[in-house]
Amino acid sequence: MAMFKPENVEDLYEIGEVLGSGHFGEVRRVRELATGTLWAGKFVKLRKTSCSLLGLERSRVEQEVEVIQALQHPNIVTLKDVFESRSEVVLILEIVSGGELFDFIAEKEMLMEDEAIEFMKQILDGLGFMHGKNIGHFDLKPENIMLSDKKAPHPQIKLIDFGLAHHFVPGEEYKSTSGTPQYIAPEVINSEPLGTAADMWSIGVITYILLSGMSPFQGHTDEDTLRNVLAVDYEFDTQCFSTTSSTAKDFIQKLLVKNPSDRLTAEESLRHPWIKPLTRQQKVNRNRSSINMKNFKKFNARRMWKRSYNMVWICNRLVRLKLLCKGSSDAPESCTPSV
Repeated sequence: MAMFKPENVEDLYEIGEVLGSGHFGEVRRVRELATGTLWAGKFVKLRKTSCSLLGLERSRVEQEVEVIQALQHPNIVTLKDVFESRSEVVLILEIVSGGELFDFIAEKEMLMEDEAIEFMKQILDGLGFMHGKNIGHFDLKPENIMLSDKKAPHPQIKLIDFGLAHHFVPGEEYKSTSGTPQYIAPEVINSEPLGTAADMWSIGVITYILLSGMSPFQGHTDEDTLRNVLAVDYEFDTQCFSTTSSTAKDFIQKLLVKNPSDRLTAEESLRHPWIKPLTRQQKVNRNRSSINMKNFKKFNARRMWKRSYNMVWICNRLVRLKLLCKGSSDAPESCTPSV
């Protein structure tokens, strides 16, 4: 059971400026009064009634807290405190000031594969630790891969956002259809029992994008994308992968496999020749290869634009639903947003 403190968060922390906001609350910079240490305060609104639009069920917040409390690892964001009141829960988290990994990479003029691999190692280290605890993330995408400090000589990866994470219990069958279409595994779409292998599919997609600047399954619509995922319909376009090593392509191919049991695990991925070359020639070929930076910059710009557009669309939709909710108290079902 997650431990929630009944005190007022403002008794122990000074609340600062907003760092970001989402569907169910906002993240603010907070300063610990006793030590002066800066943290990130995630203020999550709780749902009070069936007609409350901007809140989460307490059980979902509690599940996220329990997951993060079980994951003490250098590449996973740290949770320090949790406070609760009637209307919200406040998570005091390690402040991750380096921004998203993809944004950091997009600022570079060039990135060699061996440099990209240093980031992938950290992602796999954090994910392997999670999976060793029988916890799946189920929402791995560029937005949830951050840097603790991008100005550091060797920037440290931090995996964040465990709102969809699940802690597996022996003998339990778990299903979920949540996630972002271009990153979710076929078994998610098919509503099949899930395991940690679903995260490894997402790693394959992220690696493909990182190297080529293209999304392997992205269609014109979400429906097209999901169909492409189910068909495992992707290819290594000659132009997009002209500077990519053969071992990098092999790494991706061993992750984008429809049968979850045939995919590399996080531990196996760390031993793959792309990550850990077996011969001197493999290392030489890898070190001569680079990511397609021109395409990558375009992909990241489109990603950022789409995210901004989606936030405006979501906010407008919530306003319309809220007005509908006020005028339709007899039909609470119509007041629950599906965003």
